[in-house]
Amino acid sequence: MKKESILRDKSYKFAIRIVRLAQFLQTDTREYLISKQILRSGTSVGAMVREAEYAQSKPDFVNKLSIALKEANETDYWLSLLKDTDYLENKLHKSLHDDCEELISMLVSSIKTTKSNSSTHTLHSSLITLH
Repeated sequence: MKKESILRDKSYKFAIRIVRLAQFLQTDTREYLISKQILRSGTSVGAMVREAEYAQSKPDFVNKLSIALKEANETDYWLSLLKDTDYLENKLHKSLHDDCEELISMLVSSIKTTKSNSSTHTLHSSLITLH
């Protein structure tokens, strides 16, 4: 399985968990503001990963994954805020936070790899042109 398809799968499963978290927050705790924020950012991660699959260029691909990374980081912020304001139990926070951190690591790795491959390709193309 390619790294991008692992990222696609994990980001989709994370989005499902975030939707369920938002449902819980709105139904059981009557928390509406942060639940909408985390629903937006947490589901955007997977949506941007999916958009990146059909990027028009490598810079576009990196841009879409970078937006997914920002959204994942924002989601982690909302998770911490929910825990620190007693809307989220430590066990659930840890589980969601760990998943979010894994996505962040995968996104950073994918972005770095793509940038590195683009630089190598550009350098190689430049060297061929010079000869």
